[in-house]
Amino acid sequence: MPDSPIRCGWAEKPPYPEYQRYHDEEWGVPVHDDRVLFEYLTLEGAQAGLSWATILRKRPYYRQAFAGFDPAAVARFTAKREAKLLADPGIVRNRLKVESTVNNALRVLELDSLSDYVWSFVDGEPKVNRWRKLSELPAETAESKAMSKDMKKRGFRFVGPTVCYAFMQACGLVNDHTVDCFRYREV
Repeated sequence: MPDSPIRCGWAEKPPYPEYQRYHDEEWGVPVHDDRVLFEYLTLEGAQAGLSWATILRKRPYYRQAFAGFDPAAVARFTAKREAKLLADPGIVRNRLKVESTVNNALRVLELDSLSDYVWSFVDGEPKVNRWRKLSELPAETAESKAMSKDMKKRGFRFVGPTVCYAFMQACGLVNDHTVDCFRYREV
């Protein structure tokens, strides 16, 4: 990494150091591991209405609370376990978001591969955009709308088009680093 790299504007002056690390090491890197994809799907849904900085700070607690994002383990969570999670200050204590995580784990298990499924919305290859400034980045796209519609039809929750697009960005289905960002050519 360069000494003073140019980053996407949202990561230039981060609210805390992990934010920049997330940008530099994770955001936009293509992910094919079902467990990691389930993690991002859960975290993006949890973020709805909150800041990403809040979710990143809570991420280690989410990993612990949701069995390392093992969909098979999360799918077995009982109502009693969900109630216990709602008392956990380490995660976002929103009943609908907790219930959606368990529900979404069940939906993931119905797929042959979460990776194959989500990557099908970009024909198996990252879509590389050429944004010059943050204001050009859309909140949703035709692909995220299609993903959202299909996921909802399959019973997934907290998967609106904006959540799906943030998920696509995080998991590298799209490269939305601005062209001047040092990560643009790396991912």
